[in-house]
Formats: sequence, structure tokens, C-alpha cells
Amino acid sequence: MIHETAIIDPGAKIGENVTIGAFTVIGAHVEIGDDCVISPHVVINGPTVIGKRNRIYQFASVGEDCQDLKYKGEPTRLIIGDDNTIREFTTLHRGTIQDSEETRIGSHNLFMAYSHVAHDCIIGNHCILANATQVAGHCVIGNHAILGGNSGIHQFCQIGEHAFVGTGSTVLKDIPAYVTVQGFPASPHGMNMEGLKRRGFSREAMKALRHAYKVVYREGNTLKEALAELESLDPLLPEVRVFIESIQASKRGIAR
Repeated sequence: MIHETAIIDPGAKIGENVTIGAFTVIGAHVEIGDDCVISPHVVINGPTVIGKRNRIYQFASVGEDCQDLKYKGEPTRLIIGDDNTIREFTTLHRGTIQDSEETRIGSHNLFMAYSHVAHDCIIGNHCILANATQVAGHCVIGNHAILGGNSGIHQFCQIGEHAFVGTGSTVLKDIPAYVTVQGFPASPHGMNMEGLKRRGFSREAMKALRHAYKVVYREGNTLKEALAELESLDPLLPEVRVFIESIQASKRGIAR
């Protein structure tokens, strides 16, 4: 299952039933979980921990030193969960000691060709980064978020769960959960209703989220007034609570 031309450091730990293609290079301090498939011409450096059943396509660079000029070779980490698909020329970098010392990626994500995740990012589960998506350092991407092709995410931005970033957008502010944004700079264009419908959200929840969007974006409220109005809802559905908390968690301010 390991091609004879692959170069694997003796310090690397390779799980059961792992396939490693021709001319792939696996560095020291790399752990690869069971049933992973690593295509030819992949480079994986460490410290990096990769979970089970991940598929990494040719010419991807995983766990390399970050591009932050403050980085001086410290042994920071990249942690990857299970069942991710990492397509051609994707770059996933390790963290820095100025943050948590690690970049963390969850499970069941799709990184399309030429996508980039910089140092100290946190990517949730079931996310899609379309072709050539660029995520700068220290960003947080919530579960089920979709980032359209050629979109760019400014450092320290937060993208809420189930949010949708349109193709070619530049995100300079935080995006609350469920919200669709588009443009340069990215501005809100409603809730991601198509995505919520596909994921089985109830009609009641989607109706409540439409109302919550109007309160924040359409009724001329200050953000403080809008959040107070949403907090007073009876009943306050869990989905709306997630929307509220994603706004409250913002450090850069939300796109409005």
C-alpha cells in the first residue's frame, strides 16, 4: 500500500490500511490514521496529526511551516479530523506560538483545489472551501459553512455555522450564523435558506430565522436594539439562539 518511491521519515507513525502514492514525502512527527489515502506527490510535514479515512490528492502541501513572518521554526501543530477530502494543490499550514500553537480542522470537510488555510485557523465540520478559497490566519469557520470559489477571508474573521460566502467575495467582517454574503467587501444578502432546507431545518426554524434577519438587517435597529428584541422572543428557538450568539461572539464587528 506504500509505493517504493515514497519517502517516509522513520519518526512518522502510519496507521493500518494506509495508501501512500509515488514520490510522496512524509516528514518526522507526522501521524496518519487508519484507512487514509495519500496520492502521489503529496508533502506532509509535522508536527501534524491526521485522523482516519482522509483522502489527500496529488500536490497538496499539509502541515508545512506557516507564512507568518513572526514564525521562527517553533514546533507548532496541525490537527486534522476524520473523513476529509483535500484536493490538488491545497495548502494547510501549522499554527504559531503567538496564538494557540495549532491549526485545527474538523471532520467531513471538502477542500477543493488550490484552497488555502493559514496558521492558527479553526475549521469546523462539514465545511466546503471551493476552488482557490483563501483563509488568512486566526480565522474561525463554523460547521457546515460554505466558502465560494476565489473568496478571501481576512485574518481574525469568524464565519458562523451554515453561513454561505458567495464566489469571489472578500470577507472583512465577521459573518453571523446562517447568513449569505456576497461582494467586495462581502455584504449580507439574506439567510442561507437553500442550505438550511437541504439540511432538514424545520419550516418553523426557517421562518424564525427570516424574522431574526429582518430584525438585525432590515428594520433600522442598532445592533444592541436588535439583539434585545431577539432575546425577548417567546419562544426563542435554538436556531435563533445560535444566530444571536454568533453575533455576540464577534470581535471584528459583523458585516451589515
